[in-house]
Parts: sequence; C-alpha cells; structure tokens
Amino acid sequence: MPNNPPQNPPLWKATVTLAKQLAADVGAVLELSPPAPQAVLIVDELFQETATVEALYDQAPDAALLSRLTGHSVTVASLPDQDWIKLSQEGLAPVRAGRFFVYGAHDQGRVPSGVIAMRIEAGLAFGTGHHETTALCLGVLSALARRRSFANVLDLGSGTGLLAIAAAKLWRKAVIASDIDPVAVAVTKDNARANGAASLIRAITADGLTHPAIRGRAPFDLIVANILASPLTQLAPAIAHALAGGGTLVLSGLLRNQENLVVSFYTPHGLKLRERRRDGPWSALVLERF
Repeated sequence: MPNNPPQNPPLWKATVTLAKQLAADVGAVLELSPPAPQAVLIVDELFQETATVEALYDQAPDAALLSRLTGHSVTVASLPDQDWIKLSQEGLAPVRAGRFFVYGAHDQGRVPSGVIAMRIEAGLAFGTGHHETTALCLGVLSALARRRSFANVLDLGSGTGLLAIAAAKLWRKAVIASDIDPVAVAVTKDNARANGAASLIRAITADGLTHPAIRGRAPFDLIVANILASPLTQLAPAIAHALAGGGTLVLSGLLRNQENLVVSFYTPHGLKLRERRRDGPWSALVLERF
C-alpha cells in the first residue's frame, strides 16, 4: 500500500533566547532574513530578564546563517506533522476589539449584545483576532467607521478573512480578499459563508496586486494589509498606485521599531501618516493619500 502524504505542510521553528530588550530587533532580523517566515513571535514573561523569539517556516532555514545575522545562537527544529495553527487557536478566549466580538464555535451562546459578532473557526490560516496586529486592525476599522464609509475595499493578505468580513459587516459593500496561499483563500470563503458575508466578499489567490480582479476594481478607497514589514516595503509602489485619492491605507504586521522604515516607503508616493496604534511591540499604521 502506498504511503499517504502528510495532511499538513511541514513546519520548522527557529528559536533564540536573549535579553528582553533585544528581542524586537532580533525578531525584525528573522522577519527580513531568507527564507521568509510564516510568523515571528516574541514570548516573554513579566518578571524575567530574557525573552524567546520564535519564527515558523514552511521550509528549513539555515541555523548558522540566522545565527550570524542576529549575532545570537539560533536553533532550528522540525515540528511534527500536526495542524499547529489549528492547535494554537482551539480553546482561545473570544476577542473584543473595537465594535467587534470574535469567537469560535466553543463560545457560541456567550456573544454579548451590542457588538458586531464574527465567528472565525480555527483552520490552516492565520487571523482569529488574538494576535495583537489583527486586534489593532479591528480597532482601526471600528474608528474609521465612525468617521466615514468605504465603498471599495481590498484586504491584502487576508488569512482567515477576518478583516475582510469586518469591513463587509461595517459598510455592507463588496470587498476583495486576496492571499498568496490558496488554503487561506478557502478558509476565507468558509468564514465568509459562516458569517453571512459570502455575497460581499470575493476571495482570490493572488501574489501582490497584479491579479485581474484587483486591477479591475482599483483604485480602492480603503486597503488593509496586515502582513510582514518586508512585503509591505516591497509592495509599497503597487499598493500606493492601487489607492484612490483621499483613500485610506491600514498597514500592520510590523514591529514598533519598523514603523519609520515602512512609512518611508510610502511617503514618496503621496501618502501621509495619520495615526499609529500600538500593542506591546506591535504596530498598526493609518495612512491617507493626499
């Protein structure tokens, strides 16, 4: 009998423990070093002087190279064939961010009144509202909705589709949700259906902004990109070109010490920083085209 391939893609984890004040800088180095990680996390305890930086990869990174680049000893280990994203999300408490209440199936019946509820199930994609950057973006969207409406929205790097669903629920307008990962796109479609937003969200597999569906709908009056700092800088010209005059751009997935770097890639294209939101080491930036 032939062997069945593993159900989930293999993952590798790079780990480095160091002084807490150095963690954000080392996390940024890991984020920008090849191969691009799927996620970079900083784990610290309140009363300890050290922190652990972890990066997850879908291909094996070079521990020696990462050690040289960071100046610290980085270890790399393969992870067992499990759905680590799903395991990390199961049983998480619901999240309240801005007007939104994000919950899983195990929280049904606990949804408070007066909120915009979104049921997001654990799956093979990042984005349940528990990460600081996702919660920051939800807060930004809530604040924006108090000031204006948006009729043409792009969620770039949509993951589970949470932010696309949030925009659809706020403004009841069509939203494009794009992700480079077809599994994430499938998760977005499932979550859109579960939240009654399938008719408003078009989920597509796209690398950058060259997909015909994106080009055909541009320029957008709101673009949300909760991805890493490296692709935010690389995609800056294309993102700026796809934003309408007077449009709003929400950027996240970056660390506080990366804010000025990211903004510097957008100001030459006619965008101005309007707001910074921070939670721990993480940031969300709100820019506008003038």
